[in-house]
Amino acid sequence: MAKKSNQQQAAAGAKASTGSVKERDARTQRKIEDLALDIVKRALAGREPVVEIPTRTKSNTIWNKKRGILEMGEGTAERPLFDLKTAKQFMQTMLHASTIQDLIAAGKTSSLRGVFYKAKHTVAGTKENTFDTQDESDPILEDLEVLLAALREELHIFAENRGSMVGNITIVDKGDEIDCRRMGSGGYAMPSIVEPDVIQFKKCEAKFVLHVEKGTVWNRFNEDRFWEKHNCILTHGAGQPPRGCRRLLQRLNQELGLPIVCVLDNDPWGHYIYSVIKQGSISLAFESTRLAIPEAKFLGIRAKDYRQCGLDEAVKIDLTDNDIKRAREIAAYPWFEGHRGWQREIDAMLANGFKMEVESLITKDISYVSETYVPERLKAKDWLE
Repeated sequence: MAKKSNQQQAAAGAKASTGSVKERDARTQRKIEDLALDIVKRALAGREPVVEIPTRTKSNTIWNKKRGILEMGEGTAERPLFDLKTAKQFMQTMLHASTIQDLIAAGKTSSLRGVFYKAKHTVAGTKENTFDTQDESDPILEDLEVLLAALREELHIFAENRGSMVGNITIVDKGDEIDCRRMGSGGYAMPSIVEPDVIQFKKCEAKFVLHVEKGTVWNRFNEDRFWEKHNCILTHGAGQPPRGCRRLLQRLNQELGLPIVCVLDNDPWGHYIYSVIKQGSISLAFESTRLAIPEAKFLGIRAKDYRQCGLDEAVKIDLTDNDIKRAREIAAYPWFEGHRGWQREIDAMLANGFKMEVESLITKDISYVSETYVPERLKAKDWLE
């Protein structure tokens, strides 16, 4: 009977999500039409067509201490058509807006790469391309997200899948039931669009999520069946976790109440990854409310682990000048600046003069990280927040 109830709930959730998708698409289309109409009105009135883009910069990012997340300020930058510095970006913005409108009308999605090629062509009568590289294209799409106040998923655009998941949870992905307990050595590949209309949570016995930085470390935990022994969900984001991974982690945290525990490298990059998972990022501050996880915990590895775990001297990787500079920048982040634990952690790493990867724990034993290090730290609740 309970199984039937779970199935009915998943079906009801999918049906409700389908309705909300149609409303969402209509809303996004209206926003694009309003953008186009404003430009037409300006032109007909003899005024220069201009697009005002909210700025995605550090100076326009606000630290909301009460909510524990980064938020975007109200600063904007004008993108006029009749200005040599911005004319190309104005045209690129309109091209991508047109592509998004076409995708919504067709009820289809496209990759970031696909949208780049859809808009890439040589301007008639010139040797100038609308886009030369995808590095030009992606920021324009992010500009449209904040301009239209619409998520990338609402623009029908997805990114390359990165990251895997395994553990005590059953999900429904576009109508397909997936038991993440039976995903073999590769795990469930997390898609870039993980909104409720795509993925619903059906059955979950897990007590927490262990998120590790890299696939190589994830493989060790998966092979050792860590998720089964400790009743959890095991994820990785292939380094800096993409939006799909962060969004799924946030949904697991907010909708299922699962704590998110991170195992990352002991270096400025690992500290930054944790910061992004916990508070959000400057470039995506406009999406912090659906990406940031203020309660996320940093389990390790830590600067103290070299001595406390009795690691071999060979694991040391000297800090570079850039590492030192980056560590001091991170220490000055408002959410770390007043945190004694994090100030001690970063100071200890700088005092050591070296950094360490999670894989360095293998020098103790091939399964030391999964069978000793993490279980002991979890039991002792030895983490940073």
